[in-house]
Amino acid sequence: MPTTTPPSPRVAVFSLGGTITMTSQPDSYQGVAPSLAASELVEAIPELAHAAVSIDVEDFRQLPGASLGIEDLLDLASAIDKRVADGSSGSVVVQGTDTIEETAYLLDLVHHGDTPIVVTGAMRNPTMAGADGPANLLAAVRVAASPQARGLGCVVVFDNATHAARYVRKMHTGSTAAFASPNVGPIGHVVEEKVRILTRPTRRLTLPPARSERSTRVALVTMTLGDDGELLAGIQDRFDGLVVAAFGAGHVPARVVPTLTELAARIPVVLASRTGAGSILSSTYGFPGSERDLLDRGLISAGFLDPLKVRVLLHLLLSAGATRSQIASTVAQAGGFDPPEAATSQSSEQEFDAQS
Repeated sequence: MPTTTPPSPRVAVFSLGGTITMTSQPDSYQGVAPSLAASELVEAIPELAHAAVSIDVEDFRQLPGASLGIEDLLDLASAIDKRVADGSSGSVVVQGTDTIEETAYLLDLVHHGDTPIVVTGAMRNPTMAGADGPANLLAAVRVAASPQARGLGCVVVFDNATHAARYVRKMHTGSTAAFASPNVGPIGHVVEEKVRILTRPTRRLTLPPARSERSTRVALVTMTLGDDGELLAGIQDRFDGLVVAAFGAGHVPARVVPTLTELAARIPVVLASRTGAGSILSSTYGFPGSERDLLDRGLISAGFLDPLKVRVLLHLLLSAGATRSQIASTVAQAGGFDPPEAATSQSSEQEFDAQS
């Protein structure tokens, strides 16, 4: 019987700008700025010309990572969905590393289906010796085209390591191995041109891709030694939600407690840890400003989610019109703690659909 050759995977490469696209510019404060097109990034990698992958390129934005906004990423998610509907096997997003941990998590939350999204970038721009952009992009395309990556949602591929979006963090300002997943480690690697997925995260959380008719603003305030809470003054009048990056397992100075109590009665306030790894506790410490005290006062535990990621989640939930109980339930699920009332529900998205 004659055999038919399966079609080559088709990968869409979206460029948002960032270090990976930066070259020297006369009007950029004597430094580098985004300039290279997505096609130029792809053409600079000879191995891609011989890979059994069809590549489509799209210059979606041309910004440093620090200048991207949530609306940019929601627009990108819609563009990715269109590519998937047109037959893409996966998508690669190249962008500045400053915000990769946040943008990857946002894409993971709003992306539905099994086709992978892979986010990558570079720590060394193309004008530097040992620029890492081409190797990172090559590895990212391989992961996006691999059947092993299906069902993982959005991942970050850097230095040949694959990280789940919900766990990855940028840990260094200049190292080419800047990304790590402190609580779990990478979920896979690219080894000898092969994609190896070693473990798969349990149960992805996805949200409805709804947008609010009004702008949503979520503040993030980090507790510091001797903090008197002045930065919290008036937040309820300017923001729709608040994330508190607390000390250790979820502690704040005692003098800040009254302000947080008042805020939690007005807007959702999520308690996260500024440490970078580990979970907010729930019942170990009992002093004023302890995690137990704050949770009793209506703050919501972020669990294992770090402050940057839970801020993204809270923003999307508020934009989708989630109620306070829905926010608490969904954050608990995302942070690794399913409250009893959420255990019987099939998904957070179904809860929103049923109540919207």
